[in-house]
Amino acid sequence: MSARTPRRRVAVPWVRTRLRSAPGAAAALALLVAVTAFLAAALPLAVDRYGDAGLRRALETAGPDRTTVELFDPPDDFAVEPGGPEADRREAELRPDALRDSHATILAAAGRSLPLDPGQSSRGVRTTEELVVPDPWLSRPDGLPPRFSLVAQNGLAGHARLRAGRLPRAQGAVTAATGTVEAAVSTGTARKLGIEVGSVVHVPGAERAPLAVRVTGVVDPRAPREAYWSTDPLLREPHLTTVLGDPERRQYWVGALLLAPGAAPAMLGTPGMPERYWRLAPSVSGLHAHDLPRLTSAVASLVSGPLLRQARTAASPAVEAETSLDDVLADHARLRSAIGPLVAVAVFGTGTVAAAVLLMAGGLTAERRHAELALLRARGGSLRGLAGRLLGETAVVAVPAAALGLAAAVLTVRGARPAHSVAAAGAVALLACAALPLRAVAAHRAVRVHTARGDVASARPSRRRTVAELTLLTLAAGAVVALRTRGVSDGPEGTGTSGASGASGASGVSGDHLVSLAPVLVGVIAALVLVRLYPLPLRGLARPAGRLRGVVGHLSLARAGRASGSAVLPLLALLTALTTAAFGGSVLGGVTEARERAAVLAVGADARVTSLRPLPPGLADRVRRVPGVRGVTPVGISYEAQPQDGRMTFPVAGVDPAGYAALARHTDLGAFDRDALGAAGASGAKPLPALASPAVADHYGTRPFAVRLDDGAFVTVRIVLVRELTPALAGQDFLVVDRSGLPAGSARPTSLLVTGDQPDAAALREAAGSGTQVRVRSEELARHVDLPLQSGAERVYTAAVAASAGYAVLALLLTLLRAAPERAALLARLRTMGLTRAQGRRLLVLESLPQALLAAVGGILTAWAAVRLLSPGVDLTTIALSASSSPAGRAVLRTDPVSLLVPALASVALTVGIAVAQAWWTGRRGSVRELRAGDAR
Repeated sequence: MSARTPRRRVAVPWVRTRLRSAPGAAAALALLVAVTAFLAAALPLAVDRYGDAGLRRALETAGPDRTTVELFDPPDDFAVEPGGPEADRREAELRPDALRDSHATILAAAGRSLPLDPGQSSRGVRTTEELVVPDPWLSRPDGLPPRFSLVAQNGLAGHARLRAGRLPRAQGAVTAATGTVEAAVSTGTARKLGIEVGSVVHVPGAERAPLAVRVTGVVDPRAPREAYWSTDPLLREPHLTTVLGDPERRQYWVGALLLAPGAAPAMLGTPGMPERYWRLAPSVSGLHAHDLPRLTSAVASLVSGPLLRQARTAASPAVEAETSLDDVLADHARLRSAIGPLVAVAVFGTGTVAAAVLLMAGGLTAERRHAELALLRARGGSLRGLAGRLLGETAVVAVPAAALGLAAAVLTVRGARPAHSVAAAGAVALLACAALPLRAVAAHRAVRVHTARGDVASARPSRRRTVAELTLLTLAAGAVVALRTRGVSDGPEGTGTSGASGASGASGVSGDHLVSLAPVLVGVIAALVLVRLYPLPLRGLARPAGRLRGVVGHLSLARAGRASGSAVLPLLALLTALTTAAFGGSVLGGVTEARERAAVLAVGADARVTSLRPLPPGLADRVRRVPGVRGVTPVGISYEAQPQDGRMTFPVAGVDPAGYAALARHTDLGAFDRDALGAAGASGAKPLPALASPAVADHYGTRPFAVRLDDGAFVTVRIVLVRELTPALAGQDFLVVDRSGLPAGSARPTSLLVTGDQPDAAALREAAGSGTQVRVRSEELARHVDLPLQSGAERVYTAAVAASAGYAVLALLLTLLRAAPERAALLARLRTMGLTRAQGRRLLVLESLPQALLAAVGGILTAWAAVRLLSPGVDLTTIALSASSSPAGRAVLRTDPVSLLVPALASVALTVGIAVAQAWWTGRRGSVRELRAGDAR
């Protein structure tokens, strides 16, 4: 009896075999996944980056005096008897040790929620009442004695450079009865008040002799703009103050004397009402825009919440807090929430196109391997096993590619939240891995070898597909209607959102995403409708084309009708890409237009030279010789002109009508006919014709009225023109008259409005000299462009639109690549029947034109609909300008014809070009030359 031979199982290396059999397809998939993962991972990092930069700029612009949180222990309202127990208690509270311990506790408590800068945070004692110093040797601008605040702040040695003398010291145990203390002053205080090292300032005492403050040193701030010195600017620089209610508006100096921390108890002997304070400076580098809700909550807690209770426990039950940091954070949050939905429009559009392309890539692979997978199913392969094998071979390529894209994004764009990038790259990898198995499982649920044709012109969609499409169409249409009726009308400040409060997540937007999804929703509706309508013209044209003499037209229509019936996904990708590109072009064009308009309104010309006094006689000629200057329009402005009835006060500009009319046409600011301002009243016999703002015209009508100018002269004017804007003056109230009809004193120019091709700003300032202000339109425009939050959002938007265009091209290539083998085989067969190369090119072009025209026309209509849908609720002012209120008014979204037509026409041109290239390449293959019957060119 022979032994049985054991059966040996042969392991088939499926993944390795498939990768070796199609290395090109695997490399293409890896490249697509890597690029998509890079873009997806870079997006949240870029959003966090420009959001953080915008927050830092907002804090820097606000200044430490608004962003520092100041805790203070209000002084008692009663005087303290020196030497008594109450005096001993208060002296102990003002000593450095007590302040240091409470300061450390407050910093530790607040630092857990609000990042603080210990180096710029400070503590100390200050007088709350300004002390009048009668020393006659101090500077007195209007004969009034200066006033001083006594400040004993910690850390002076580390934040100042000694300019002269030495730093103050506390001699022994200073009390309220101490008669002499030492102090330092800043360089600005010493220079403006005439203080030197060794000077003695006598501060009045409270029921005691004056406190002698000896100046031992003059210091320069190391970082004068940082919080240590700028929370109270008086520490670094004195200022002039006008006496309240004084008709002569006399002024006096107010400065600060910087005492040693140990000398703080001496303030109790003065009427200055000293108080303790703790200044908490936020760490600008440690604040992040995505933490705005937490930061706002921490500031609120520190001002009137649990953190304030902890500070009172550490320092005193009477401690109070004040800051404007919460207002700064709220303003930034409102600006970010207004910009976020606009950026998310491009992000959602690009994400939709990228997802469609990944699904198309998986579908292309499934169709290419249809026969292989059908054979496996026919031989007993299970759906689970088939899906597992396909998932394994795709994951081997997609997961490392996604990891590579993630690594490149993290290294290229530094951000604070890499976890969001990991999630975005993981989503890309998951979609890329699942596309092929899901498409294969859907196509091979039932075991079949031969499948019926799915021609778009003859196929009848199943009931299941019809129900799914109707459901999706209903949801999309309902969302669009809701957007139109609710989201646009109820959004804050015209953003079109409902209750958007900040920016978070990968796209930087939270709350209602309906505005951002509008182009995608419109694209879904258009794709479903167009796919259903597309067969109708093909069926209508097929029969008349059959009676034509030529074969190319009829054959191309027949070929177009035999295209795949499942064209929703490619069409959705193209429509969304075209809509995003057109919408993005309209947004970027509107942003540029709003900035240019705001710059023109701010300057009134290409450049402007202004002075409060009449300009020198030869200045206009010097300005004309500046490089880049083409014309100069002199304007004399009376800023406080007052009509005889005294009801209004408004500026009056005297101009040369011819030059000023040309300037108004050049700037598009209230253009008018120069003859209308002719100086009919130059002799004083008739009223002087005037151009007025609507408010002034409504008030005075067309009747003559007298106006008193700044120099006291009167002129009678009559309004003949009404314009909302004019180059020389901004605001709602103004008059413009011919300056030749004004008295000589009022006719002298105080401003020069310059036109030209980028006038040289430095040369203009040199020619204008001192005492004048020069504003250049290009510099004003640059001021609006150089904004971290707005410019960062604009860059992300531009990159998203560019990526969307790239994915649209890829979607088009994948669509044409799917039909490329069949087209090549068709041309090879037709060439054997005598089809010429020119006819082959025309055949492929005409075959691809219907779908290309469908996508182009659908893209134009979809983009137009999306812009029209969102324009009432989209305010571009927030992303275009530095302030939400602009002199140019609200910058609204308008359709940009170039952005609407160029992407659509480019898609048609690309389709035709690919068809021509394919026909040319197929004609060069040797098999075609061998099979053809003739070559009649």
